[in-house]
Order: sequence, then C-alpha cells, then structure tokens
Amino acid sequence: MTRNRRLIVGGLIATLSWFVHAVVARGAQEVPGPAFQATGAPDAEKIGWRLGTQAWTFNKVTFFEAVDKTAALGLKYIEAYPGQKVSKDIADKMGPGMKAETVEAVKAKLADKGVTLVNFGVTGIPGKEADARKLFAWAKAMGIETLVTESTPEFLDKLCNEYGINAALHNHPHSWPPEKVVAACKGKSKRMGACADTGHWMRKNIKPVDGFKTLKGRIISLHFKDLNEFGRGHDVPWGTGKGELKAALKQLHAQGFTGVFSIEYEYKYSLADLAACVKFFNDTAREIAAEGEK
Repeated sequence: MTRNRRLIVGGLIATLSWFVHAVVARGAQEVPGPAFQATGAPDAEKIGWRLGTQAWTFNKVTFFEAVDKTAALGLKYIEAYPGQKVSKDIADKMGPGMKAETVEAVKAKLADKGVTLVNFGVTGIPGKEADARKLFAWAKAMGIETLVTESTPEFLDKLCNEYGINAALHNHPHSWPPEKVVAACKGKSKRMGACADTGHWMRKNIKPVDGFKTLKGRIISLHFKDLNEFGRGHDVPWGTGKGELKAALKQLHAQGFTGVFSIEYEYKYSLADLAACVKFFNDTAREIAAEGEK
C-alpha cells in the first residue's frame, strides 16, 4: 500500500471512529442529582496521578462551562476536545482555528478557575507535515502536554520530540487495541504511547488490568471509566461496575505510572456521580500509598 493510500485509509478509519464515539456519547447528558462534597484528589497527586475531566463529558455545554464544572468537583485538570464552543459569548470552537484573542480568553478562564489544560483530543493529525505543525504549534502555545489521537503519520514521533508534546493513541472499540499500540510504538520515543480508554476496552471484553499489563511502559494518559457490564455496558460511578478498577489502579502503580486520568462519561450522569468517581480514585490512591509504606 502506498504512503498516500495509507494516509487516506487512516483518515477514513479515524473519521469512522469519531463517528462511533459521537453516536455512543449521545447519552452523555447531565441530570439533576443530590448535593455532593468537592474533595478533589490530593492523595492521588502524592503518587503522581493527576485527575481531571474530559470535556466531552460536558459536550452539551460550552468549554467555559466544562471548566466551571471541573473546578466544582475540586479538580485542577481538563482535557479539551475539538469542536466544542468556547463560551456562550465566544463563537470560536476549541482547536487550532481559534482567534488569538480567543486563545487569551481561554487562558484567562483557566487561570481564574485554577484549572490546567493538559490534553487535547481525540483529534486527527494532518497527513501533511506542514499542516500538522500548525496543530502542534497551537498545542504548544496552549500549554498542552498530550495530543490524544488515532492518527499515525510517519513524522509524528519527530514532531512530538521537536515540540515536546506527547501523542497518545486512543482506543475506540475497533481502532487501537493494546497490542496494536505496542506494535505502532516499537522503535519510537517515549513521547508516543497509549491513551487507555478502559470503557472502550470493556466494550471489547478486555479487562482494564490486562490492557495495562500489555501496555506497560507505553501508557501516557487515560480515559478512565467503569461500566456496569462487559460488552454493551454503560458508565457507572467508579468502583461500582465490573471493571475491577481497584486492581487496575494497583497494576498501574506497580508499573510506576504517573500521569493524567480523565473522567469521561458517555451515559447520563449527575455531578454527584462524577464526585463519587473522584472520591473512589482519591481513596484508592491513599490506600495504595499506605500499602507501599508497610
């Protein structure tokens, strides 16, 4: 297969994966819930785990509103996705096409709420290097650490190292299973790896702990989820589903993983549900740290 044909096929796969993601996430809708306590995840940070939100969870509202909700949960990190309207007053959408004044407005909003924009995705990487450089330059200007993508142009690793930005290959159900990520990253720098989406793994009957074992040393970030069942399951508060997330987190800690976990719901939820995820995550991190001190 010629290089141009590979790029075309890769683009079609990425587009199809995004469509599947959009269809699944139509159920990502906030509903009223009980009052909750915003605890944040300070104990998790002590072992190098930064918990934030994937703004796709809040895809029915603007990015500024997603930042507000993230801060309301006591969290300090957010992963933006391409195409979300910036605010009710700013028509621009999140991505490299933002006006210069919009970039400054986004930075000001984040600073005001004490939230850091760490990741951007799932985004395509243009097949032409000159176009890809525009995306990387924008990400660098925004302070983004990682581009979450399903695209692998041949120059990707080079740009990652040149701009100091990671590329994390994200697994929709039919795109980047763990073993395929490992193969794609062979011979590449540590700036290329996986964005491990445990929910999509469970939809393909992959246990999160097994996926983590396969990807040891190549996990960059996570879309962390728990589902009520394998196969056709939906999101539930972490620790209440079938994902055995406590064992999965212990496996990550044993590997020495440090990095960003994004809460991403693709089902109806209340902010109290998200707060329960935060509490489970922080409590588990505290338990793991305590076990290590024995």
